[in-house]
Formats: sequence, C-alpha cells, structure tokens
Amino acid sequence: MGSEALNRALEKMADAEVGPVAREVFAHYFRLLEAGETGMIPESTIDPLDMESLADVEVDDEVAAEAIRRTVVIKLNGGLGTSMGMERAKSLLCARRGLSFLDIIARQVLDLRERYDAKLPLIFMNSFRTSADTMAALARYENLPVAGLPLEFLQNKEPKLLASNLSPVSWPDDPDLEWCPPGHGDIYTALLDTGLLDTLLEQGYRHVFVSNSDNLGAIADPRVAGWFAASGAPFAIEAVRRTASDRKGGHFAVRKADGRIVLRETAQTLAEDKEALADLSRHRFTSTNNLWFDIAEVRRTLAERQGVLGLPLIRNRKHVDPSDASSPEVIQIETAMGAAIEVFEGARTIEVGRDRFVPVKTTDDLLVLRSDVYQLGKDFVLEQQSDDLPYVALDPAIYRLVAEFDKRFPQGAPSLRDADSLRVEGDWTFEPGVAVKGEVHLSDSDMPQRVAEGTVLGD
Repeated sequence: MGSEALNRALEKMADAEVGPVAREVFAHYFRLLEAGETGMIPESTIDPLDMESLADVEVDDEVAAEAIRRTVVIKLNGGLGTSMGMERAKSLLCARRGLSFLDIIARQVLDLRERYDAKLPLIFMNSFRTSADTMAALARYENLPVAGLPLEFLQNKEPKLLASNLSPVSWPDDPDLEWCPPGHGDIYTALLDTGLLDTLLEQGYRHVFVSNSDNLGAIADPRVAGWFAASGAPFAIEAVRRTASDRKGGHFAVRKADGRIVLRETAQTLAEDKEALADLSRHRFTSTNNLWFDIAEVRRTLAERQGVLGLPLIRNRKHVDPSDASSPEVIQIETAMGAAIEVFEGARTIEVGRDRFVPVKTTDDLLVLRSDVYQLGKDFVLEQQSDDLPYVALDPAIYRLVAEFDKRFPQGAPSLRDADSLRVEGDWTFEPGVAVKGEVHLSDSDMPQRVAEGTVLGD
C-alpha cells in the first residue's frame, strides 16, 4: 500500500514539475510516516537550555559592518493569512502608516545598504500562491534587486495525503487544495534545488539571515551579524524569553543522548508532556524564527546527505479543505527550519530583546503593532515605546477576520502604550482618540457597542 501510494505521490509531483531534490526529500519523510514515525520529542529525553544574551556581548563596529556586507537576507513569505480571512500574501497587509509589511521590509534593507555600503541582497521565499502578488508589490522599488540574484525563489509544494491510506488526495472542486507547502524547513531544499546556494557562494557571500515576513522586528542587525561571524558557528537561532502568550509554543532544549540543541514544537509534544511544555520556569526560551547560517557549511552538509538534511518530521493532520470540517482528513508532511539546529555541530543560540520578535499571527497582534506601543523610525525600524507589551485578546467571533477587525477600528488603533491588558468580548467599535490604561475588560452585551471619541478606559 505504502509503496504504491508513494509512487503515485511522486508521479504527481513530477507532473507538477516539482524538482528532483524536493521529491527525494518528500520520499524520505513519506517512508518515515509509513513506518509510524511521529516526530515526538518526549520530555524525558531533554533538559532545559540556558544561553548567552546579546546584551552582554561586545561586537566590534568594523566586525559588524564587514559581517553585514557578506550577508544575504531571506524572508519567508509563503503565507496567505487565511486564518485572518486573507486570500493573498499576508505581507501585503497594512502594518503602519499606510505601509504594508513588504514596504517596511524593503525600506529597512535599503536603509541598511546605504548606512553600511553593503549590497545586502533581499530575497523572498514565496509560495505558488504568494509569488505574483508579492512581485507586483515590489516592482515599485527599482533599486531593490541585486545584479545576478533573483528577488524570489519558490517554496516547494507536495501532495496532501489521505489519512486513511496515505495516497495523494483528489479534490476536483479546488485542485489547488490538493497541495500544501512542506513547512519552512523546505528552505534548504529549495535553495539547493534552485542553485541559489552555489550562486551566493560564487558571488562571495558568507552568511544568510532568515526571518518571517510578518515579523518587522527582524531586521538584519549588524551587531547580531557580527556576533555570528565572530562565533564561527555554522548555524544559530535568536531566542527570546517565553511569556504567558508563549505557553503553547515551541521551545529550545538539550537532547540528553548527544548534547545537541533541539527545538521542540507543540506538534512534537506528547499529551502527557503538555504541562512541562507550558512551564516557563523550566523551558525559558522560545525561537524567534530569526536564524543565521554559514552558506558553505549548509551546502557541504546537504551534499554529504544527498540533499536530505534530516530535519525531524512534523505530522500535521488537517482537512483537505480547511474551511470544511466534513472534507476528508489528510496528513501534511512538514518540517521546521529551526530544527536544523540539531544537525550542525557547534550550533548556537543567543537571547535577544523582544523588539526583534514582533510576529503578527492574529488581529490581536495586529492591533498592538498598529498602536502607539511602537513608533516607526526614519530607518523604518520599529521602536518599542513601553517597557512591556500589553496583552490583547479580542473576541474571535467578531475580530478574527481583518475586514471585520478594520470596521471596529475605523480611525486606527487606540492608545495602548499605558495598557497592561485589553480584553474585548462582544462587538465594540472604537472611535478616535481612545486610550487604554492598566487592565481593561469590555464585556459582551446583546447589542453592538461603541467606545466614544476621547474615552480613557482605566482599570
């Protein structure tokens, strides 16, 4: 059953012109899945990880400048923002001052190039769903492309597999839904398959900085680049201290068997270990998904392993149509790019400030980003204006979709600089000039409510 199902999946990928390395990587994980591999990391096999802090590290200015001149920036840009009701690249969403995430990213890089006399190429890893919209939006930045390098490369795609027999699913109503991305761990496969790794090496670049396009805090900071270059490490990930909002998220740990650093995701945690996962005093650091790697070392390791880096399997169970719970159950084979930290001897982690980790996964996050908690500097870097970030929880039944969220904040976000938390239940529309101070909880009522212009919501 398994071999026939795998052959059908590989034929489907070949017909769709998915590259040979990507097909070989898919086959590797399919066989693991078929053999019953779950990718789980039991608590009993790991210890907590401690690490150095960037705040305590001294980096010479010239070392930092030289490091950034040898660096390439890659932004993961394959997401559509479907959880927020979007049908195009999430990075096209307005972030601040009428600028999209893409606008701000492009201007951050252009500013760094000018200040450090660096080429600093910016390349997007798009999916087959985000490529056209992204490239159209970037066309206005005529100076953004670097000679000899593309502005994008495409993430691979793979078939969704029927949970019942692992055969590739057929969904004639919307054939695009038969496919899924292999997770951002696909970046290494895609870079190899496209020949980009070789091109970057030929052009003299040494390091790659990778981050998510929805994290505007993730600039190519020369200080971090200098620390990484001086460390001599083949691979590194920036980490932040976990907070209450990170209790359900992944964390770093040390594998007892060999002392390697591992990144355990929620999907790799056993049910009986969920309490340990949520223990912020035990597992104190989470990944920002900002990572750095040595191009030559990654290229060499991929060559040794015939293109299969060997990242831990993530077995993701979903419905073929995510919006239809009655559609067939499927399994999506995924990997996380940060999990590569366990592959490389001498890999490092470093604690950075929360200002380098500003992900927007929900409209709760978007409200904070658009508020006066942040200012956008002349260098297009976010500057946090409050010591701590407020906790925001908007009623998902009302605010989850961006279009509905925008209707409730027609004049922009309220002031949140002095807020500790904002919890909103029910349908509330905020008029201009509203300020939130301390802890605020708006309760549900039978009818939609308004917060009047100039209102100060206090404890």
